[in-house]
Amino acid sequence: MDFEMRQTSPLATVVGSPLVRRVVNWEFEWSAHHHVARLARLDPVAVQRRTLRSLVHTARRTRFGRDHGFGAIRTVAEFQGAVPLRTYEDLWAQYLRDRYPVLDNLTWPGRIPYLALTSGTTQGATKYIPVSRAMLASNQRAAQAMVAFHMDSRPDSRLFHGRLFFLGGSSDLERLAPGVRQGDLSGIAARELRAWLRPYTFPPLELALEPDWDRKLARLAEFSLKEPITLVGGVPSWLLVLFHRLLEISGKATIAEVWPALEVVVHGGVKFDPYREAFAKTLGSPTVRLQETYPCSEGFIAFGDPQTGLLRLVYNHGIFYEFVPVEELGSERPTRHWLGDVRTGVNYAIVVSTCAGLWAHVIGDTVRFESLSPPLLTFTGRTKYSLSAFGEHLINEEVEGAIAAASAATGASVRDWHVGPVFSGALGHHCYVVEFLKPPDDLLAFREALDADLCRRNADYQAHRAEGVGLPRPALVVAGPGAFNAWMRSRGKLGGQNKVPRMDNEGTLTRQLVSYLRETDQVECAVEAGVLA
Repeated sequence: MDFEMRQTSPLATVVGSPLVRRVVNWEFEWSAHHHVARLARLDPVAVQRRTLRSLVHTARRTRFGRDHGFGAIRTVAEFQGAVPLRTYEDLWAQYLRDRYPVLDNLTWPGRIPYLALTSGTTQGATKYIPVSRAMLASNQRAAQAMVAFHMDSRPDSRLFHGRLFFLGGSSDLERLAPGVRQGDLSGIAARELRAWLRPYTFPPLELALEPDWDRKLARLAEFSLKEPITLVGGVPSWLLVLFHRLLEISGKATIAEVWPALEVVVHGGVKFDPYREAFAKTLGSPTVRLQETYPCSEGFIAFGDPQTGLLRLVYNHGIFYEFVPVEELGSERPTRHWLGDVRTGVNYAIVVSTCAGLWAHVIGDTVRFESLSPPLLTFTGRTKYSLSAFGEHLINEEVEGAIAAASAATGASVRDWHVGPVFSGALGHHCYVVEFLKPPDDLLAFREALDADLCRRNADYQAHRAEGVGLPRPALVVAGPGAFNAWMRSRGKLGGQNKVPRMDNEGTLTRQLVSYLRETDQVECAVEAGVLA
């Protein structure tokens, strides 16, 4: 069934009628107030303790549960003593590889119906993350909570008078065995969307699962022009590509003119600060709310709190969280905190045990708590996103902040960027590759502002940058419009949840990227040009 036929189906006509939309919107608004009030009465620590007990009890007869004595575990301390931290690579080697793709009763009861393919941002290797029926319900519950907080904070919300637009991945689901499919998480979510919700969402299933990303983006822009879009969500860089396509084909100056009913832009996957100015200009309306989210293939972790702008941890939907100080990762006995004993201001690696059978699973992200009641946090980066090739100990959050500061200082707007080391001469240096939406008035001033801000943020970097004794000023390569998209396409990682790898401590990706840009004549200009020759 094509898109136009689907729009006029009996279900869409009745459920999506103006009267029914008003009723649905009122129902969600009423539920939102009650949901937010009920959550305010919960004790996050007690909920997390009950969550762990429930997860362990449910999985006690699985192979993993028997291996780790789940039947005897009653407390958080007993769980931490019985179940060591695991990376995905550990889980794959010990439990999943030999039984893939049919995962029956291994780490979670029953057969796992879906495997979510990750983008392999930091290491490049594809991961197959189990997604159980319970996890599908968990994700839905978290998404409903996000909507509830938005509608509670905006009494005039007309979210369900229009359509919710989710810019997801580009691949259809592959059937691997009876009852088992794998693919992009957004494709899984699209297939599992409840029938009554389809008239309230965009795109339709057949377009959501379009495998050709360029064709999909063109059709999404074309068809969404006709829709009363009230919410749009996706990775910031791909949202900007969509927005520019919409402005190009519509002739409008801002997205607020294209979609006058737009209330909220949901973004996640990367730090948003470098994109903030570009979004404000492109959207063209201060009433459109920017809503950060923190979903991943392992589970829906957090969403932006409307009152504070911080990420609100979702703690009552079948995920138990632990938090390990980043500097202790890889040590023999890392300290494992949970909501009962975390502290604010500490950079933690986040660890999850989930209703899809991940146990003490290090997902590779880092966060910092800003408040404990309620639990509010800041996403600070990736455990593998660090830059210390020369002992400078830079982390993702610091470089993201410096990029944003340099942009603000020079009137620039950045679309995408990457940084890594170049090993040349006696020591070497950092090389930044940047694609601008709006270039700075002075490229040297941008480089100086970036360098100075990093010195302010990080004492180790400042010491290594001491004139005459350490790192020289970084190199800066300016990539042409669309260059990062072209590079990602050449790597088979274009669109949807795929994200540009920000930092490369080894320098291999950096060299490959700059070589690709030069070979395809997509270097616009450079400071310290030729540094990788």
